Amino acid sequence: MTIDELISECTAYDFKLMLEEKRPKSWLKSVSAFANGMGGSLFFGVGNDGVIVGLNDIQAVTEKISSIVKERMDPLPDFEAIPHKVSGLEILEIRVQSGKYSPYYYVGDGQRVAFVRIGDESVQASAEQMVRLVLKGANMTFDSLVTATKIEDSSFNILANTFKQRIQQPWNKKYLQSFGLVTEDGRLTNAGVLFSDDCSMRQSRLYCTRWDGTEKDNAINDSEYYGNILLLLRAAQDFVKANTRKGWEKLPNGKKIKEEYSERAILEGLVNHFIHRDYTVVGGEVHLDIYDDRIALTSPGGMYNGTLIQEQDYREVPSERRNPILADVMAQLDYMEKRGSGLRKIYNATRELDGYNDALHPVFKSSISHFSTTIYRVNEAPDVPIGSPIELTERQTVILNIIKTDVTITSRRLSQKIGVVERTIKRDLADLQKKGLLKRIGGRKAGHWEIEGSNTRLGLSNE
Repeated sequence: MTIDELISECTAYDFKLMLEEKRPKSWLKSVSAFANGMGGSLFFGVGNDGVIVGLNDIQAVTEKISSIVKERMDPLPDFEAIPHKVSGLEILEIRVQSGKYSPYYYVGDGQRVAFVRIGDESVQASAEQMVRLVLKGANMTFDSLVTATKIEDSSFNILANTFKQRIQQPWNKKYLQSFGLVTEDGRLTNAGVLFSDDCSMRQSRLYCTRWDGTEKDNAINDSEYYGNILLLLRAAQDFVKANTRKGWEKLPNGKKIKEEYSERAILEGLVNHFIHRDYTVVGGEVHLDIYDDRIALTSPGGMYNGTLIQEQDYREVPSERRNPILADVMAQLDYMEKRGSGLRKIYNATRELDGYNDALHPVFKSSISHFSTTIYRVNEAPDVPIGSPIELTERQTVILNIIKTDVTITSRRLSQKIGVVERTIKRDLADLQKKGLLKRIGGRKAGHWEIEGSNTRLGLSNE
């Protein structure tokens, strides 16, 4: 067996020329990182360049390593000491299992620190990563944590209407508990807060910017949204539609639409970033940046298992969900699949566009703190200017997003949802109608709202 064959069986690995007894942190940080992550192996008797030098007394090294690990690691990780003979030289593999009781700390030198694996490095865990490790050790996720918010103080009209519209089935309040949004005693989980109408989670935010050119220089249009995760998703889709164009190809009997971007790819990208982002980063948000040649999505939190997406085949990335409740609810709403094929769908949907070539394939990148998706424009749009964006206040944007999910909502109910007096809401509604964005159909009691600029009536039932 060769060293290449040995490491091919590892999820992660490090080489150590020898056992450094006086500097145990230099290699125990890898033991900590492997136990806190997907597991991995340390090979003693191998240089950083992969050249095997061997160990003189492998039994003595094994005993010393076992003693140091027991003395300096808390809790004690599961590991095996496995001797190998390669090219006539003896080396020692310390195979560390992925632990169930994280965080696994290195204790020594007046320190008590935990490490995580990022790419091929073992680095000290950040505050957000420590929260995640603690949750993992408790067999919990952020979205499953129970809040103090009571169900009687919350409403889920947006979720209910979205369910009825997309699934074509009646909504049942019992789904709140079966989906994991509400506990048996009527408390909302963090996932429940994110799907509630009056979502108060401050980090549930979206920043959208249309840039002039291919760099972050001058902004043509920008908007900020916050609150309910479904409203953020729709706001992002609307921003993309308002700030991109469709081209066309002349045909003998008419014209053929040539999309700049695949709507399916954009939707998959947005869902991926809202669902798999790290919500423990209180100051973080999802960013949607539109340039002349691409759309870039960025969200807080790298790969959940600490690997780097750019070093892997996106088609073979295992499905590990940071927020399983959010993912399950979005799957119930038919926004995504449970088997985790979003990246592949983004690639395939883009590749199906007319004018696609391999230089325009989507790009996925991750770091210790962020994940990004870049989708390149495939077709040249017609040489006509994008219409000047209509200026809306943040409150008016929220009003439109609420109306999209409940076209029969009253000004009084809007004022209660948004937290401003009714006359302010009426003034905003009048302004939106004046700008041609909103239309009232029917009377005050039996009528409904229609969002202008769409051929599809946004009517929803009142069940």
